Amino acid sequence: MSPSVTEIAHAGLAQLSKLLERREVSAVELTRLYLERIERHRALNAFLDVRPELSLQQARAADGRRARGERGALLGLPIAHKDIFVTRGWASTAGSRMLEGYMSPFDATVVERLAAAGMVCLGKLNCDEFAMGSSNENSAFGNVLNPWDTAAVPGGSSGGSAAAVAARLVPAATATDTGGSIREPAAFTGITGVKPTYGRPSRWGMVAFASSLDTAGLLTASAEDCALVFNSMLGFDPHDSTSVQRPDEDFTRSLQLDPRGLRVGVPAQFFTQGLRPDVEAAVRAALDVLQRLGAVLVDIELPNAPLGIPVYYVVAPAEASSNLSRFDGVRYGYRARSFDDLNDMIRKSRAEGLGPEPKRRILVGTYVLSHGYYDAYYLKASRVRRLIANDFQRAFQRCDIIAGPVTSSVAFNFGEKAADPVSMYLADLFTVPASLAGVPALSIPCGLGEASRPVGLQLIGNHFDEARLLGVAHRYQLATEWHRRVPAGY
Repeated sequence: MSPSVTEIAHAGLAQLSKLLERREVSAVELTRLYLERIERHRALNAFLDVRPELSLQQARAADGRRARGERGALLGLPIAHKDIFVTRGWASTAGSRMLEGYMSPFDATVVERLAAAGMVCLGKLNCDEFAMGSSNENSAFGNVLNPWDTAAVPGGSSGGSAAAVAARLVPAATATDTGGSIREPAAFTGITGVKPTYGRPSRWGMVAFASSLDTAGLLTASAEDCALVFNSMLGFDPHDSTSVQRPDEDFTRSLQLDPRGLRVGVPAQFFTQGLRPDVEAAVRAALDVLQRLGAVLVDIELPNAPLGIPVYYVVAPAEASSNLSRFDGVRYGYRARSFDDLNDMIRKSRAEGLGPEPKRRILVGTYVLSHGYYDAYYLKASRVRRLIANDFQRAFQRCDIIAGPVTSSVAFNFGEKAADPVSMYLADLFTVPASLAGVPALSIPCGLGEASRPVGLQLIGNHFDEARLLGVAHRYQLATEWHRRVPAGY
């Protein structure tokens, strides 16, 4: 019996790949199904640019490749891209008026690699402006709504990607993580989100925020689906000076991992007084599941992890100040309509084209890099960043992976923290340390907390240990049902 439309929409990439292989559905049919869902749920504001004819053209090309005998796990599967990746044929705005309507003449490497594997682009996804934010309240094109509860934020900056996957408007979406922007929205929307090792995915064609931290990643329903996509998405790129050259790897190889004897480090610094009881209860229950599967819990220390927030909010704004200086109204992007001279044009273009959060971070970054403050702030922050990275290396001598909460609370309501930037920044308390250390980390759903909003379990691995992380996450998901939960109405 053929699967129903709902069953197809709720299927993961691995299942959809089998349906395509058995010719129970075509890439064109899949694309039309998801385009209809995107149109039906436009109120979520997850998508910024949808071009059905372009998507269907790619789907027809994928069906043609299959008809000629070509096979591939991703051939014909739909995906959508966070609007931080430049994408030929779709507008690439980084969620900012500064780049409104910008059409890139080339694809980001991540986009190019997935297109070569035959994936069909359904459009571009909303995000916090220049990927700056933890709630998706900073997009110049309006808030993305959380499909679990439209009063709640979906998390940022990859809120559009997370909401689209959670509502099953697309089975997979690219995202970026600078300080937690994949893991936090994954936790807030009840899906799987993975940040690989820094340098493993290419940054070529990503609109830069903080170059030593920005990492491309993925949001899907399950760890198995992430592993499938990573096989094509990750790899060395000579265009990217920070890209790491390593042998090709099969990220699905550890999906049958036996967790017996696996040492799971539980850092005391991740279970602090600020952790909400509902989140702690769900995370502790997830750790119990890992124990029942045979893992061994090990108490560890990450003594400098609490310093991650002040370090991040010196390093990231400093790099943002440098990167965003290119948006001056001269070469491309928004230009003020009236001005007196060149300096006035640049000043007005930035004032009118940039939103409050980028301006705030540019000002902070410019200050900490200025003469007399570089040593006191940026240099000191860089030294503490090294201490945080060293803490992880010492911890991995005692454990194989590290587990804890993604966030201190479930998704908060719109406006709840908007007036207090410091309170908003503290939402990244448990995600920032792994970003500063450049190690891979993921979020998987592990329960429901206050107001029946999702809770995420964070798993962190050592450098280049994505396959094992995905294997542990997959075994957890085989033993639980949280990743199969879909918000009501979707």
